[in-house]
Amino acid sequence: MTDPDVTAGSERSDSGQESTLTVVLAFGANLAIALAKTVAAVLTGSASMVAEATHSWADTGNEVLLLIANGRSRRAADRAHPLGYGREAYIWSMFAALGLFALGAGVSITHGIQELVHPEPAADYGIAYAVLGISLVLEAISFRQAYRQVRTEAASADRDLFEHALHTSDPTVRAVFAEDAAALIGLLIAFVGILLHQITGSPVPDAIGSILVGILLGVIAVILIDRNRRFLVGEEASPQLRNAGLRSLLDLPEVERVTMLRMEYLGPRQVFVVGAVDLVGDGAEHTVAEQLDRCEKALEQHPYIRKVVLSLSTPGDPALTPDNG
Repeated sequence: MTDPDVTAGSERSDSGQESTLTVVLAFGANLAIALAKTVAAVLTGSASMVAEATHSWADTGNEVLLLIANGRSRRAADRAHPLGYGREAYIWSMFAALGLFALGAGVSITHGIQELVHPEPAADYGIAYAVLGISLVLEAISFRQAYRQVRTEAASADRDLFEHALHTSDPTVRAVFAEDAAALIGLLIAFVGILLHQITGSPVPDAIGSILVGILLGVIAVILIDRNRRFLVGEEASPQLRNAGLRSLLDLPEVERVTMLRMEYLGPRQVFVVGAVDLVGDGAEHTVAEQLDRCEKALEQHPYIRKVVLSLSTPGDPALTPDNG
């Protein structure tokens, strides 16, 4: 069974490890960038640089939350949580997105407005440009890793890159990809704001740059919050995954037809399957129970399927096919 979002066997483990690498690389880059931008903000007094420093500190904190999300969501199921802990990824990723909104967007916009009301001159523009250049290199390295992972997964899923970034069930990959992309755009905004400040002598472009960076972070945060909310409430699997699951069921020798199939994400690359099937033959009750149990266990061999619950179809229910299922 293949899917835009879920891969079997060792590939699933590899995807989880690559997600961790993506977050760790982003954390290291953002920590170094945040320190450099903070020093530059203090020395230059640039509003855009303050916004960028705040942005990077918010991203650094977010990476810590995303690492927690990655680790806790992969814990094995137990008696208290028979379907596992996969949705913890969306909870911690939601915290990260809320932090980006409150700290990154809120502080940047507030500081920009304060700078418009009470402008202060900036200095040492060379330091600001040097830090922006270093930040660009480090952010590009981090973004390259996130981009490479999203591009590889999107290609195997026959999805558009941005479509996959938005709809993947892995919130850590989506967050790093979105935050790094926003960081690169924010650096460009900050550069223009500082340059216009230097050319015109007016702090207004710099302050507007801070506000624009805040708005950018707010938009990214709202998108991330909404995606995590949808997965926490219960996101139906993609049509491609449902078709793959339906084909796997129909390939089982015990199954004659499938009349109902529901597949819901429980976490990154983790799904819960509920279906109704019509079995081959007309066996006794105990035989039917054994057949259903074998079918469930067969599907649960796929590492990304947490649990399968099958029941018998009601006579007269229309059969599903991979094209209309």
